[in-house]
Amino acid sequence: MARLNVNPTRMELTRLKNRVRTARRGHKLLKDKRDELMKQFLDFMRRDRDLRRKTEEALGRFYGSFNVASALMSPEMLEQALLYPKQSAALTMKTRNIMSVNVPVYTFKTRNSDPADIAPYGYAATSGELDDALDALAEIFGDLLELAQIEKAVHLLAGEIEKTRRRVNALEYVMIPQLEETIRYISMKLDENERGNLTRLMKVKDMMLKQAGYGAE
Repeated sequence: MARLNVNPTRMELTRLKNRVRTARRGHKLLKDKRDELMKQFLDFMRRDRDLRRKTEEALGRFYGSFNVASALMSPEMLEQALLYPKQSAALTMKTRNIMSVNVPVYTFKTRNSDPADIAPYGYAATSGELDDALDALAEIFGDLLELAQIEKAVHLLAGEIEKTRRRVNALEYVMIPQLEETIRYISMKLDENERGNLTRLMKVKDMMLKQAGYGAE
């Protein structure tokens, strides 16, 4: 691992030791964040799987009934029956913070108090299968909205997990080893300097003793 290009001084050594302590704390916090994000991600994925299965079954019933109604009614009659919608819905969006990720929360409110009251036509001239199709669609609308909400949350969480994973790896495999290698290098240099200084001091002491006559035999 390549070390940092720094001067091997005690001040630099102290600064790097503080940096490596901070990097280790940040590494632990990011790992905890990554693990919690993964837990939330898997919870959303399980809910997405169950809700997707439910909506696909309901949409299958809707399309089945609608196809039968289309076969029993003329295109003009079908278009006329659905031309002027009776029900409308207002959609609002808020956000919920999950580990610094703002995921959407969708809610909707229908104009009529009964969300299933959506048939804009009289029952005498239309097929019963069309009623079944609209009822199935009204029943599944809330689930479709929740599914969109969950899949958007999954997408956002996946992006944050990837960013957090890269940061964890950068700290674990690049920054912390690089700081530790630099600390070892500076410590080694300081030890060498200290031994060199000690050797010089011992030589100076010997010279002074000889000059004072203590080294003569």
